[in-house]
Amino acid sequence: MYKAVIIDDIEQARKSLKKDLQAYCPEVELIGEASGVVEGIKLIRKLNPDVVFLDVQMPDGSGFDLLDILQETPFRIIFTTASDAHAIKAFRFSALDYLLKPIDPDELKVAVKKLGAPSGHSAQSLNILKESISGGSKKQEKLALHSQDKIHVVNISDIQRCESNVNYTEFHFTNGKKMLVTRTLKDFEEILQDQGFYRVHHSHLVNTRYIREFIKTDGGYLIMNDGTNIPVSSRKRPEVIRMLENL
Repeated sequence: MYKAVIIDDIEQARKSLKKDLQAYCPEVELIGEASGVVEGIKLIRKLNPDVVFLDVQMPDGSGFDLLDILQETPFRIIFTTASDAHAIKAFRFSALDYLLKPIDPDELKVAVKKLGAPSGHSAQSLNILKESISGGSKKQEKLALHSQDKIHVVNISDIQRCESNVNYTEFHFTNGKKMLVTRTLKDFEEILQDQGFYRVHHSHLVNTRYIREFIKTDGGYLIMNDGTNIPVSSRKRPEVIRMLENL
């Protein structure tokens, strides 16, 4: 049984989440609610919950302000946020758990089920999230990646390419190392397409800064800086040529 608190300034949002937890997540016991940062800090210190459902923006500050003041966070965090494209992308960079309002019961059940896995939040992941949300259109420098046993925070500039492996993605780094990550290539295409990455094939996403040349024969393929040949799909070939001409 997980003891939980909800911190959200909107009363109806708290009521709705409470109702869904009771209906769909019997392993969660709601032990308290708060409507803001100050009230939330007092509640957490008093009740020592296992998990906090934390709103991102509240009138007296943000969820990040609350975490900064507490400093130590021996509880799991599931952020709740309105449907804001920039915020959603920030969460995906950080690999932290979040739920979109209005909260879908199926997504809530998935988030609660993940509470039994090793913790997905770390100081580094939180920093990535804060920097990404506050950075506006500034390019993101870090990315948090889930492997089977831990979360790795990597420099995006160190990623040379990504390759699909069924429902996983294999990352290839400039130092020759590899990492198998528990998300699909499509997920990372959406995250990294504004960071200089390009999907050249259904199985390959490349960092354009590490393309050495494009060979037009044999169906067309890229040669990366490390000498790796990456196929280019026939459908993508005109786009890839245009992309390379504009680099």
